Amino acid sequence: MPGWRLEHTYAALPPLFFSDIRPTPVAGPTMVAFNAPLAVELGLDPDVLNGREGADIFAGNALPPGARPIAQAYAGHQFGHFTALGDGRAILLGEQVTPSGHRLDIQLKGSGPTPYARRGDGRAALGPMLREYIISEAMHALGIPTTRSLAVVTTGEAVYRDSTLDGAILTRVASSHIRVGTMQWAAAHRDPSALEALSNYTRRRHYPSIPDGDESHLMLLDAIVERQAALIARWQLVGFIHGVMNTDNMALSGETIDYGPCAFMDAYAPETVFSSIDADGRYAYGNQPPIALWNLARLAEAMLPLCGPDRERAVTRATASLDRFETLFARHWLDGMRAKLGLFTQEPEDLQLVEDLLTWMHQQSADFTNTFRALTAGHLPDRADSGFDEWHLRVTARRTRQPQSQAEVHALMRGANPAVIPRNHLVEASLHAATTLGDLSVMTGLLDALGTPYDHDRDVTAFTAPADTGRPYQTFCGT
Repeated sequence: MPGWRLEHTYAALPPLFFSDIRPTPVAGPTMVAFNAPLAVELGLDPDVLNGREGADIFAGNALPPGARPIAQAYAGHQFGHFTALGDGRAILLGEQVTPSGHRLDIQLKGSGPTPYARRGDGRAALGPMLREYIISEAMHALGIPTTRSLAVVTTGEAVYRDSTLDGAILTRVASSHIRVGTMQWAAAHRDPSALEALSNYTRRRHYPSIPDGDESHLMLLDAIVERQAALIARWQLVGFIHGVMNTDNMALSGETIDYGPCAFMDAYAPETVFSSIDADGRYAYGNQPPIALWNLARLAEAMLPLCGPDRERAVTRATASLDRFETLFARHWLDGMRAKLGLFTQEPEDLQLVEDLLTWMHQQSADFTNTFRALTAGHLPDRADSGFDEWHLRVTARRTRQPQSQAEVHALMRGANPAVIPRNHLVEASLHAATTLGDLSVMTGLLDALGTPYDHDRDVTAFTAPADTGRPYQTFCGT
């Protein structure tokens, strides 16, 4: 038996939030990538599912026992403009209850059109689905809350974008797919009971320590603000750029979701943008914290009717919740930067110490990951000069003012500074090999290196050098 234990608590919400829809069958499903360790965590049998039975299920040609497929409805601000959206090409099979008692969504992405497809074909291409597989699993290994990827299958059918591409379907695993845009959807429909049902459901599923009561909705907003502040800080600490931080791409669980035009920064520059559709840099690396706050403000607006009959008091209380974001983010980010520099204690000069290093990195176009990797190894980073030497004397003196030993400092830095990240040119090389040559070995090797990013003892030289093409790197949405 494969081990499916699917439940459907989301489908108990008002029908405003979803539509029943079956996946559209495909001609020839073939397994391309299968995440056996994740399958085991889910309580599924990888030997059964990593074959024909699994390919049929992950392609939508067959449904697992107990499935009730639905497409979820939501809205969102896309590049600042509000629109009705929904799962145009994704279908939720249900919530797998794992052996440890966790409840995780199992969703097929690229499984055919839904009522929210907006004239789209509901399909996905192999390259973008493999990109999400690689990046989401790399983020998980880095310790960053994220959706995960269980499988990618090809469909035996073509999809038509700028060119003809191989069709594929990704099986995504998530704590849930409830988004800021889901709350906006309910608010836009002016349905107070549906809005309250969604808020209560989100709280009980993701923040069960918040009690029922008059303040429960505001306490939920507080908790979401806290998780998002921590999440965005984690992104910044590894140089991750999401690329499309629309409100429909912010999960209320606090997980990273929707890996479209995402990438990792090489040379440190706050203005870095990779997405081909972000012409104005709205979602640049340095803008991610304020954009997260902007998204949370849209969430607060949507939830405001739940926050009591006194609107002025509700606005004041929600504003106070949002006002906490910058302080929370700054604390999480500075604590993370202290760890990257081997600092256990706190001193007033720490922020300036970090900012001076980043200023030097920006001026020198120094590689973000490799600079911290060199510091971890006790080496001088590339482009080190007298300005860096002066800074290094300061951080060395700073470490002498804490009681921890050098060995403890080294261990802290090794755990905070990845040796490897998904270098953009390596991701592209693996996708090229898989999609044009049918060679998955390049991706397999990359995933193996990314699986233990904090192992500084392995020889990962082939995975640490930034690209040397001289050309700006661009990513594409893949829809």
